[in-house]
Amino acid sequence: MPTDRRIVLFDLFGVITRPQRPGALGRMAARCHAPTDAFTTAYWACRPPYDAGRQSAREYWTAVLRWLSRSVDADTVEELRLTDIDSWSRVDDRMVAYARSLRGVAEVALLSNIPSDHADAFLAAQPWLHELDHVAFSGKIGAAKPDPAAFRHCVVAMEAAPDDFLFVDDREENVRAAQAMGMSGHVFTGRDGLAAVVDTWLPTRHPRPQGKYARRPSGARGGLGE
Repeated sequence: MPTDRRIVLFDLFGVITRPQRPGALGRMAARCHAPTDAFTTAYWACRPPYDAGRQSAREYWTAVLRWLSRSVDADTVEELRLTDIDSWSRVDDRMVAYARSLRGVAEVALLSNIPSDHADAFLAAQPWLHELDHVAFSGKIGAAKPDPAAFRHCVVAMEAAPDDFLFVDDREENVRAAQAMGMSGHVFTGRDGLAAVVDTWLPTRHPRPQGKYARRPSGARGGLGE
């Protein structure tokens, strides 16, 4: 049944955050005594189960090091883990402000592919995340985009219908997956283009509905470990 709810569901990396810190892959490759190209291949090829919460950080970095035929030790794993977290830590303050501004006229939520330990670090460093109506991190919910289960989690957790959502992501495959679930979707290329789409998608720029769905404080923390 159609509702008057409007939920803007943001991706994090490539939308609200800035790209991975320049040179980070090279620095991690050097720590492994491996060529950057070979390290980059291993870094991404081993990533899906780590993003989806099926591997710990140690298991992920062990897989990367073994891919590169390098020895595994706790100090190397921890240094790589911390460098990796730092490499993704830069947010776009203009996009944070824009997302926060929408909360006057819509619910605002987040669905990100991010390992569990990265999620913990991001939550500690970015207090604005706790203002959102719901936050879903793949490493915490056990499903990563474009798996339909990731989008289904948000629908169920927010007690919403798929067509209540506008999903915003910089990866077209993820947007297509959201649209297949019945959500509206937008491939993000910049704030101005997104703002135009949101203004069209919202029936009017009136205040968000009050009552049951006016504020969901448990949503900002719920979804982190469900």
